[in-house]
Amino acid sequence: MTEFLIPAIENLLSIDVALILFAGTLAGLVVGALPGLSSTMGVALAIPMTFGMDPKLGLILLGAVYSSSVYGGSITAILLRTPGTDASIVTTLDGFPMTKKGLAGKAIGISTTASMIGGVTSTVALLLVAPPLARLALCFGPPEYFLVAVFGLSVIIGVSSENYLKGLIIGVLGLLIATAGLDNFTGVPRFVFKSNSMLDGIPVLPALIGLFSLSQAIKLAVGAGTTLVKGDVTFSDRVLPTCDDMGKTWWVMLRSCIIGIAIGIMPGAGTSIASFLAYNEARRVSKEPETFGKGNIQGVAAAEAANNAVVGGSLVPALTLGIPGNAVSAVFIGGLTIHGLIPGPSLFSKYGEITYTLILSLFIANILFWVIGIAFAKYFVKIIKTPTRILAPIICVLSVIGSYAIRGNFFDVGLLFAFGLLGYLMERFGFSPAPIVLSLILGPMAESELRRSLSLFHGSIVPFFERPLCLVLIALIVLTVGYPLYREFRGRKTADPTT
Repeated sequence: MTEFLIPAIENLLSIDVALILFAGTLAGLVVGALPGLSSTMGVALAIPMTFGMDPKLGLILLGAVYSSSVYGGSITAILLRTPGTDASIVTTLDGFPMTKKGLAGKAIGISTTASMIGGVTSTVALLLVAPPLARLALCFGPPEYFLVAVFGLSVIIGVSSENYLKGLIIGVLGLLIATAGLDNFTGVPRFVFKSNSMLDGIPVLPALIGLFSLSQAIKLAVGAGTTLVKGDVTFSDRVLPTCDDMGKTWWVMLRSCIIGIAIGIMPGAGTSIASFLAYNEARRVSKEPETFGKGNIQGVAAAEAANNAVVGGSLVPALTLGIPGNAVSAVFIGGLTIHGLIPGPSLFSKYGEITYTLILSLFIANILFWVIGIAFAKYFVKIIKTPTRILAPIICVLSVIGSYAIRGNFFDVGLLFAFGLLGYLMERFGFSPAPIVLSLILGPMAESELRRSLSLFHGSIVPFFERPLCLVLIALIVLTVGYPLYREFRGRKTADPTT
């Protein structure tokens, strides 16, 4: 690791990196502050902008957008009780009551500081945990990689939908879509419908931009409102936290950081789960639990420290094993592969300089969004008044440019609109689009590693149950598939006591 740190630090000491970090952080704050525009969408829209960049600069941009967008959602959560992203849902519980008490500036200040501490702490964890885990990945063979892919799919499907069956249906649909193109082993075309553009399969980028970005543009276009929010929102109290504020919240922040990192490393859990757990834990140990939900500063600190700590944690399995910790890191993996960087041990050996440049840039991005957030919080409020008639076309244009640029093929633009419509309809009927993107990423990996394993074992599956790492992964898969089914069965039984 040490041989890559000095070159990585040198990479960060340039004007190009400073400009990219500032632009990415500012863009992430804007996306996070706009209700309905998620961190996933922000990273997806940023990927096309990285095509002509050096891989180091491109990944720095994606990392900055990811980090700052998670924090950005707290601004509207506190001021309007409208979380910009799902990561800030819990922040509304105490953030908005503080606004009604005339303490909006204090709420935003502690939110910004807690977000920065959570992000920096999780980046330290990423720096320390990821390299050993990458070395462990060197012990993996085709059977282990196949089970890792299945494990990632099983976890994401189980937590990405309130209904396990819905998540499973969408996951299977994604796997079917992932089979389109030339067979990697035989070269036989599959599901290409006599189209040469389909021979390389369904490109991930148009799919994920359509599902997460264009679908939101359609939603804005068909909505009845002229702006995302109504009413005038201002505040005038102090934003920078006082020593007394920090004294009340530092232990809450530290505990929430640990929770967020642990949740982030678990594939599929995500920021909203981490913030709920951290908030409940803060309320449980508080001497005044009755004040939570009524404007307790510790509630804001717990939620924001935890959801930003997920960022670094989610990149641990994404960078080392290729398992997305959540939908955002799944899109992030797409950004890696576009630049020819395959998640796994090679990222920390062959491409160690690029990887450590990315990790160290996250430190700067977190400090930078703290500075911008403290200094310009009052002005970011105006962003939420952007008319939807302006916002929706901008998103559409960026989506089309991004989809066309990767291969210069109008067929990809058609795929963009198809997936955009699919994403809009899925959201209307309560289906999460995340399993489709994850299936497009993990499906080819699962298929190729399974077939490679069966070739090595002459068609036998017995060796899968003889290798220690395989047994551990099989146990994890059974647990992650079985628990949601048990939870759903138990919920139905509770709802109907006569059964």
